[in-house]
Amino acid sequence: EVHLVESGGGSVQAGGSLRLSCAASGFSIDDYAIAWFRQAPGKEREGVSCISPSDGDTYYGDSMKGRFTISTDNSKNTVYLQMNSLKPEDTAVYYCAAGPSPGSWNHWGHGTQVTVSA
Repeated sequence: EVHLVESGGGSVQAGGSLRLSCAASGFSIDDYAIAWFRQAPGKEREGVSCISPSDGDTYYGDSMKGRFTISTDNSKNTVYLQMNSLKPEDTAVYYCAAGPSPGSWNHWGHGTQVTVSA
């Protein structure tokens, strides 16, 4: 059975950093595309970043470029999202998702809260 468990969220001041983790089980992250999404209260879910297993290509939302970095540790079957220079508008619940290809997100975690104060 596929499981995705996010961790690493918390409260930080603007300009701070957090590293989110997405621990996968029931499949190998080598074989799946993995993505991070976020959803703030009253807003639609937004794509943050994704990584493709086939070629290692990465994608970032426009407001995340240069601040966020997605990476993987295959030995731990875990995907990370390093978030630097955090802004209050980054406040949201962050979810990881997995699927056979980018855009086909079949599996979701339960999310981790990130709160950035001014």
